[in-house]
Order: sequence, then structure tokens, then C-alpha cells
Amino acid sequence: MRLVLFDCDGTLVDSVGLIHEVMARTFVDFGHARPDVTETKAIIGLTLDIAIARMQGKPHVDDEALAMTAHYKAIYGGVRAEAGFQEPLFPGIADLMARLERDENLILGAVTGKSRRGLDLIRASHGFEKTFVVSRTADDCPSKPHPGMVTECCSEAGIDAAQTIVVGDAIYDMQMAKAAGAKAVGVAWGYASVPELVEAGADHILRTPADLLDWLEISDA
Repeated sequence: MRLVLFDCDGTLVDSVGLIHEVMARTFVDFGHARPDVTETKAIIGLTLDIAIARMQGKPHVDDEALAMTAHYKAIYGGVRAEAGFQEPLFPGIADLMARLERDENLILGAVTGKSRRGLDLIRASHGFEKTFVVSRTADDCPSKPHPGMVTECCSEAGIDAAQTIVVGDAIYDMQMAKAAGAKAVGVAWGYASVPELVEAGADHILRTPADLLDWLEISDA
């Protein structure tokens, strides 16, 4: 039995448009310059308060970062409801997840910097309500790359970290996996570059979602 843990933003769903717009509006509402999308991409995966502080060049989360975090959460739902700011699955993800769910030797889970509410929205939007047997979010554990999300999922699932695979698009995902003693699998379609993922410790790089089936040696049966 193996445990496969998926990051969400940049791995399962293409959410940078939504995240960046909410982040940009938050910065402007607090009197700061509108950030560039490259700045937003660089922090996706981190817990929100740490992400905002890092975008401002602050070494620690301060009162303003906490206030901006609360504001981001308050306006998120409204922006998400606007046309053009949904979070579509990357091509091939729906088929991949359906195939993995049919494998009795796998347990699937999610490890994400989103809030629990954010993950629940993704699950409801894409029919993943029963897909993830275990999950940890920014509401449950310290921010990536701390290994807590992985180790807690392993404990709940009863699977050793050595039999666990973390699939993600961010350097924080790779670092988290290695810190937990799990395999780190990077995806080439997300927000970090392949060289960045390799440097962060990726054991393998997926060029397409279907490549995971081959790497796990899952057949059509």
C-alpha cells in the first residue's frame, strides 16, 4: 500500500489567476503597489500570512501581514465568483485522479497551503469529495516546507513516509517531502521551473499527468 499526496494550486488546478488577483487587490487596498504575477507565483504553496510577508520582503509575519491575510480571505469568495477567476483542472488531471482512485493499492491525499475552506471548494467544484482519504491544509499544520502536513497524513493513513509520494509544483513541496522522508515528485506544468524543482530535491519530474501512472506502474486494468 502506498500513499500519494497531492499539492493543489499549480498541481491539480490552475489557480494563479485567481490567487494573483486577490493578492493584487489586497496589496492595493492596503496602499501598496500592485505586485507582478511573478511575485505571486513565487509564494504559491506557502501559508498565506507567510506568503504576504515574504512578498513585502519582511523576515517575519507582522500585524500588517496578518491584517492583509484577513482581508485576502474576506474578498476571496467575491473575486472567485467573478467571470474568469475560476480554478480549472490542468489538462489530464481528471483522468489521472479517476485512474488512481481505482487502484486498491493506493491511498490518495491532499497537502495544500490553501485553507480548509479553499480545499473544500476545489473538492466540490471538481467532484473530489471522496477522492482524498486524508488531507492537511494551512489551517491544520505549519507552512510548507515544514514536514508536518506529510507526517500527519502518513500517521492518519497508517502508511510509512518511505511508502509515500508527494506530488507538487513548488520547491516547498519538494523540500517538505524530503524533510518528511517521502519521495518528491515535481510537475512540469506548474509555477516553478523544472531546474528549481530538481535543485529543491525532486526525485522525479512529471511532464504530463499521465506520466505518474507510468512511474507508479499502474495499468489500465
